[in-house]
Amino acid sequence: MNGTLRLRIAALLWGLALAAVLVFFLFPLYWMLVTALKPRAEVTLLPPSLLPYVQFRPTLENFAAVLTERPQPILGGWVALSPFPAALLNSVLIGGTATVASVLLGTFAAYAFSRFHTRGAGDLLFFILSTRMLPPIVVVIPLFLMFTELGLRNSFWGLTTLYTTAGLPFVVWMMKGFFDEIAREYEEAAMTDGYSRLQAIWRVLLPEALPAMLATAVFVLIFAWNEFVFAQLLNPDRYSTAPIFLYSVIGYGRVEWARMAATSVMFLVPVVAFTILVRRHLLRGVTFGAVRR
Repeated sequence: MNGTLRLRIAALLWGLALAAVLVFFLFPLYWMLVTALKPRAEVTLLPPSLLPYVQFRPTLENFAAVLTERPQPILGGWVALSPFPAALLNSVLIGGTATVASVLLGTFAAYAFSRFHTRGAGDLLFFILSTRMLPPIVVVIPLFLMFTELGLRNSFWGLTTLYTTAGLPFVVWMMKGFFDEIAREYEEAAMTDGYSRLQAIWRVLLPEALPAMLATAVFVLIFAWNEFVFAQLLNPDRYSTAPIFLYSVIGYGRVEWARMAATSVMFLVPVVAFTILVRRHLLRGVTFGAVRR
């Protein structure tokens, strides 16, 4: 067997392995989308139908059922009343605000740890990381009591502050590794040319660190976007998020699989859209601090 044939066989096996991995991870998403497009009578059939227009006729009635709740006739038309758009908007605003705040505050904290020699910096970094070591269920009761006393339950800023605080340790540790890989000479040269330290950070350092900030923001947003326990406990009524609505779609007597799938598809779209927008920076940002000089 010559070398060219071996390379072709190796490439074929590699392609088959990659295809198998993609099918393994993407098939659940395909199943969810297909379920969302099925009529309710088709959802629980065995064997399941997986090919639209071949085994079943797709319909958007499940998406309409999620977006509508007892439509009321107003001025001769029909106005859909559903809490899902408001819950999705709350997720966007709370998750987006918490992500931006975490990345900005964590980036400046990471810069300080990376550039300035502070006594006990290692202990401080360990303390910051230790806040992520506790299981969330351990702090549920203290947080509930604290938020009740401070009047932060069922409020926008309460849940936003909680998600910001939860995302900060991850941002600080990630961004410190990224800043350690950026040469100090860049900002020193800028300050030599007359820039202040803040101007050097803004004009020189942050453009270099932008891919790392975007990559970190994706992970922080995913955490805030998917979080359920604290949202259910602290914001069950006002400013409730989309995961709470998704749980309420389960129904009584029987599970509304089609509506749950349609809700999941719409819940997935904003995070996927954000990830696609930053995809050019994602790989470089994730691998930026992987190799030390």
